[in-house]
Amino acid sequence: MTLAEALSLADFRARASERLLGAPPDPDDPDTVPIGEFALLAPDRIPRAAAVLIGVVARQEPQLLFTQRAKHLPVHPGQVAFPGGKREPQDASPLATALREANEEIGLDPAFVTPLGYLDLYVTNSGFGIVGVVAEIAPGYGMTLAPGEVEDAFEVPLDFLMRPENHRVEMREWQGGLREINHMPWGDRNIWGVTAGMLKNLYERLYGP
Repeated sequence: MTLAEALSLADFRARASERLLGAPPDPDDPDTVPIGEFALLAPDRIPRAAAVLIGVVARQEPQLLFTQRAKHLPVHPGQVAFPGGKREPQDASPLATALREANEEIGLDPAFVTPLGYLDLYVTNSGFGIVGVVAEIAPGYGMTLAPGEVEDAFEVPLDFLMRPENHRVEMREWQGGLREINHMPWGDRNIWGVTAGMLKNLYERLYGP
């Protein structure tokens, strides 16, 4: 199978069914192995639950949906992200969190979203344990961006994002030392940090050896 065939919508669906986690990872389960920046947290710090929607738009050439955070936000201003956020008391599951946040941030109607599975628990150095909810988005979806939260929303071809040569790592200073940062330049945008790290996890889950 060629790479182009492997990145078709039909093959993506098949791989998602076979290789994604069928249930969200539970941070309280001792068998859950986190990925990401968990080693940078204090040993006694418990990550706060969060979830993001990793939405693949079901076009002939599959696309992945991203947001760009507003530039005036106090945390991660202007960064490229997945729709999502921290768990609220009313959220029954990571899926509920991801769908609620996507609706609040970009007006995505949950009726256009079909859940496919979950990524590994991604723990950030800021203290969040993020569940990546992988889903298919029907191409007829509409959006209404939340003023003050989201500056833009856009699609990037899955083909570009899942090619290993586009997954880059650079070293940056952090708390007096150096740490590895994932990043993926796309046109005039830079997908980096946690978002790029979760993209790498998606690649490893679906298209890695």
